[in-house]
Amino acid sequence: MSTAGLEIAAPAQKCDDVRCPFHGHVKVRGRLLTGRVVSTAGKSFVVIQMEYLHKVRKFGRSERRKSRLTAHLPGCIETHEGEMATIAECRPLSKTISFVVVQSRRSA
Repeated sequence: MSTAGLEIAAPAQKCDDVRCPFHGHVKVRGRLLTGRVVSTAGKSFVVIQMEYLHKVRKFGRSERRKSRLTAHLPGCIETHEGEMATIAECRPLSKTISFVVVQSRRSA
């Protein structure tokens, strides 16, 4: 079991997923992002929504924006809608998936 080059503890559960950064062959690199899980409808992927503030210079105010990313969900990590998840960038796993879930925790 590896830590996948992250400062995040590996999950206690084992899996045989080749796309798992802890037990498989996917190497993570690049960005670490945190967002809310908004959909777990797929068998092996989740949709993460991140909210941020964008400054509108013309009016001198900020507006709230959001973006959504799809991420692969390894078998050793369990997550549900509404929880906060940390995703790490990896090589493209499919047409729309270039991130993998590395940690999931209950939102406050």
